[in-house]
Amino acid sequence: MVKLKSQKVFDLEYFFEAVPDLLCIAGFDGYFKKINPAVCRVLGYSEQELLASPIKDFIHPDDRERTAEKREALLQGRSLLNFENRYLSKEGSVIWLSWTSVPIEKDSLVFAVGKDITFRRQLEEYDRISSILGMIKEDHNLRFKYPKSNIDRTFIAVKADEDEKKVGGPSQSDQLWLNSFEKIVRENAGRTALNLELISDALALSQRQLFRRVHGILGITPNKLVRIIRLQLAWEAIGSGRYRTVKEISSIAGYNSRGHFNRLFYEVYGIHVAELL
Repeated sequence: MVKLKSQKVFDLEYFFEAVPDLLCIAGFDGYFKKINPAVCRVLGYSEQELLASPIKDFIHPDDRERTAEKREALLQGRSLLNFENRYLSKEGSVIWLSWTSVPIEKDSLVFAVGKDITFRRQLEEYDRISSILGMIKEDHNLRFKYPKSNIDRTFIAVKADEDEKKVGGPSQSDQLWLNSFEKIVRENAGRTALNLELISDALALSQRQLFRRVHGILGITPNKLVRIIRLQLAWEAIGSGRYRTVKEISSIAGYNSRGHFNRLFYEVYGIHVAELL
């Protein structure tokens, strides 16, 4: 309880429980001491599970060393501002978090506030890959001198200016809708029959409505979004370590031509699939 000059009493425990950001109190020993429900909701673990294991166990393996360095700075009394790292949810998905942390040396505790920025990072990656795909297509059209009327006909149904995106970013409903779109693509990525008709049927929209919705949120076509998700699936499959051949990876991502998939992957990520395998 906190009493202000007005003599009104405020229940900080209620604030701790209700705030949508991730609120944590961690010990210098590397364990969570207290967390709010948002932490459980975002990471998918129960409070008991999160309190029972070291925090580092929930951090993405590739970010553990970098995070450990920041933790040392906290233990030396230096606050942390907008530090971004990745966690793994209980179901295995990557969660990007931005942390502001303050050490309380006399109590050997760290007070931290985290924001879930996964969707923002996802949109940045969409934008990066979309730009590369656009450059690849433009170069292809120039080399083969395709007439302009044949270039990306999907834009006929919607306004084709990729720079016109919603100010302030997608709303929460847009995020949930894009998650549904991505889930459908991921579940059907290996099927040669995956097309916009299947996706629009699954989302209970006409194809024209599908074009408008995707373009209105991201400024790209549904076909390009499908290609982006396929490429991300390929990268995740490589990272899992469960696959050994380019053929396996290209099949998972839904590409029949290994040669085309190889070239596209290299253009986007700057490394050949075989080198990663």
